[in-house]
Amino acid sequence: MAAVSTQSHFSRPEPGRPTRGWLAVPLSLIAALVLWEAVVRLNHFPAFILPLPGQVWQRFWVVLGSGELAWHTGITLSEVLSGLGLGLVAATALGYLIAKSPALERTVTPFIVASQAVPIVAIAPLLVIWFGVGLQSKVVICALIVFFPILINTVVGLRSVEPELHDLMRSLRATRWQVFTKLDVPGALPIWLAGLKVGATLAVIGAVVGEFVGSDRGLGFLINFGRGQYDTALVFVAVTALVVIALALYGLVSLLERVLLAWKNDPV
Repeated sequence: MAAVSTQSHFSRPEPGRPTRGWLAVPLSLIAALVLWEAVVRLNHFPAFILPLPGQVWQRFWVVLGSGELAWHTGITLSEVLSGLGLGLVAATALGYLIAKSPALERTVTPFIVASQAVPIVAIAPLLVIWFGVGLQSKVVICALIVFFPILINTVVGLRSVEPELHDLMRSLRATRWQVFTKLDVPGALPIWLAGLKVGATLAVIGAVVGEFVGSDRGLGFLINFGRGQYDTALVFVAVTALVVIALALYGLVSLLERVLLAWKNDPV
């Protein structure tokens, strides 16, 4: 009994202990801004090469007040979410079939691996020509760039389930649906969610690549426009908006992971 109480005592955080981990991010951000300011002022960089943080902040409020930033961000976010959803469904479905069918794996794996040897930047112009400069081409590019990591994690996650558990389910006369919902999904979920985290951030890259190639809207277009006008502060604003989107998507997937995998942390 004493051993149990001692273990529980050490597992609890000490009351009143400062949570220094939460201070690391704001302190590092402040340090980066101070370093940025110092580099610009010491080297006397003009604003079109490297603007001051204050100049970027002022430009942010200008494009935010005009509604321009919100409109372009909404366009890029719709492309990211649509492409991520399409790639997620396709990769998960094909990954399940590959994990369950060795014959299918031998057939399609060479084509899937070969497709990853071609950079998305190289085929993006073709996709824009085939699907147009609108939403469709950006969604396809996003779906292609998130497809491979989610596919691989789906296959690895499903194959990480111990074969003995499948034998047990068969001995209990479980149906295919019961095996899928009670064994395959819970067993593959942690690895599948890890792939979704990677895909969520890559989807932002896919949308920007598509907008770079051909678009008249979106944050990628805003970066191109700012670069062409030597408005480097605008470029920083658009890049920051992309970072916020990526962090938000990653945070949402992390929250989803915490909810769906809460059973793993439950005491037995």
